Amino acid sequence: MILLHSKKRIITLLIVLVSGIILFILNLGKTGLVDETPPLFAAAARAMSESGDWLTPKVNGIFRFDKPPLIYWLMGFFYSLPKNEIWDSFGTLSARLPSALGSLFLMLMIGDTLCCWPQKGDKSFLTPIVASLGFALSPLIIIWSRTAVSDSLLTGTLGISLLLFWRRMASENNDKCISAWVFLGFAILTKGPVAFVLATFTITLFLFIQKDWRRLLCKINPKKGLLITILISIPWYILELIKEGKPFWDNFFGYHNFQRYTSVVNNHAEPFWFFLYIMILASLPFTPFLYHGVFEAFRDLSKSLKESWKVSETLYTYSLCWLTSVLIFFSISATKLPSYWLPAIPAAAILISNSFINLKDRNKTYVYLWIINILILFGLSIAFFFSNIWLVSINDPEMPNLASDLISYGIIFKAKLFFSLFTVLAIILFSLKSKDIFLYLQILLLIGQSFLMSPIRKLADTSRQLPLRNISKLILGIREGRETLAMIGIRKPSLHYYSRQIVFYEPNTKEGLINLSERLNTDRRKNYKDQPDYEYKFLLVVIDDYSSQEPHWSKINHQKLGEYGIYNLWRIQKSDLNKVSDFLVKSGYKSDWKNRKVEKF
Repeated sequence: MILLHSKKRIITLLIVLVSGIILFILNLGKTGLVDETPPLFAAAARAMSESGDWLTPKVNGIFRFDKPPLIYWLMGFFYSLPKNEIWDSFGTLSARLPSALGSLFLMLMIGDTLCCWPQKGDKSFLTPIVASLGFALSPLIIIWSRTAVSDSLLTGTLGISLLLFWRRMASENNDKCISAWVFLGFAILTKGPVAFVLATFTITLFLFIQKDWRRLLCKINPKKGLLITILISIPWYILELIKEGKPFWDNFFGYHNFQRYTSVVNNHAEPFWFFLYIMILASLPFTPFLYHGVFEAFRDLSKSLKESWKVSETLYTYSLCWLTSVLIFFSISATKLPSYWLPAIPAAAILISNSFINLKDRNKTYVYLWIINILILFGLSIAFFFSNIWLVSINDPEMPNLASDLISYGIIFKAKLFFSLFTVLAIILFSLKSKDIFLYLQILLLIGQSFLMSPIRKLADTSRQLPLRNISKLILGIREGRETLAMIGIRKPSLHYYSRQIVFYEPNTKEGLINLSERLNTDRRKNYKDQPDYEYKFLLVVIDDYSSQEPHWSKINHQKLGEYGIYNLWRIQKSDLNKVSDFLVKSGYKSDWKNRKVEKF
């Protein structure tokens, strides 16, 4: 029996591993970095690797206290591997691997947990796979797991930690395992105190509804565990505070944590119910089964309060506490972003598997849910068949030909074909009363990722990022005397990443022109790779087509050196820039760059 269980566990994990590699690792470095935020993470990590300063993240010659260092350390580790520039020519594989691996390892942990602790007497080989794919096939997970930011790494480290906490409480062994606290320390090093708050909220809520909560609390060994978490996560904060002092405190704790939670930052104001809406989108196309899984978890909770349940049978209740904690905590936050929902998606996936178990007898609920789900799939198909209605409304200044490109690349046709087949297969399997319809559709969705997402990623890279890579190469080839580099209008941190030069970013407004003139004389930044000659009489300017038509910019004498996409490269004399700036100042305009947060360019 033990041998059979071990074989089943190994096969399950192999299936999950292969699925995760397809979703998260395959062709990960084939496209360039996606603006706006990923190039900032990648540039800071590469700077650590090349400069040897692994303590303080820096981008574009200034400190970047946006996030703690674990994401930079992991990216920097991959950048430091031999021959990195050969096997990672875009620099994106190194930058994206931490996100991809975080999701992959969490996917394996979800599958392994349900494999080792089957719920409700479920002995099905498929349930752990359904739960793992339920997590991995979430639209938000698919996007963020291939993006060079810290959100997926937080979701991975925090999710593994929370599952390890539950496994410790559910285990019959009395060993004092502290691995959950280790991963909690990693989560705090990934995105700060929010990880500790969410873990504490989830565990407290779960223990509150357990009759033997004292014994369970003792099993997770909080005294020793907290010490381990502190030893892993706190030293960097202390060292950074000693080194940088008030700027670090004000930026990291004041702005990026307290201010983001208590007030609206970067215009990300959303209503209180925003994450109920995101909850629907994040589980598409299987959202009805999430709500059914939540309903069943509430029923389980009600039964467990009346009856004596083993802790090993409470994974769905625990997942409900987990999802509720994320929902409440971020709904209260003043600043709301879709990525804030990522830590709840592992719990949502486990609750979807709860629905999978409860619908095996194909009762009336099974019929109603699949009818709703088929209608959702049918609606997606219809949306692409009538794409001519909504394609005309697309207006992206960085991709002016996006609507026609979606058609010429065959993406609209592929989407029509895929979702039509998806809908037809769902109807056929539903008519045949297939017991494993859920898994079959997940497999089709898994296969469809490379069929549909690859051309989308290629189109986005060709239209948005290739022009910036090309103009960066041009800059490296024609730069004279360590000329200063500026970017006007549309702001792209990837210009700094690919050119490896200090870039002054300014809007195309009159104030932006005055700002640039002043900053060239006073804001003299440098980094380990680039020390511009601020006394040189010329400067290079990357300016988009829309900004170049503004009268105060077009009147400056300039030499056009190249054009890629919507971006132009100009060489202008600083004296000509200063003349227009002086004229605008005399006309009553003033600079405002000193009042802006420099980290946001």
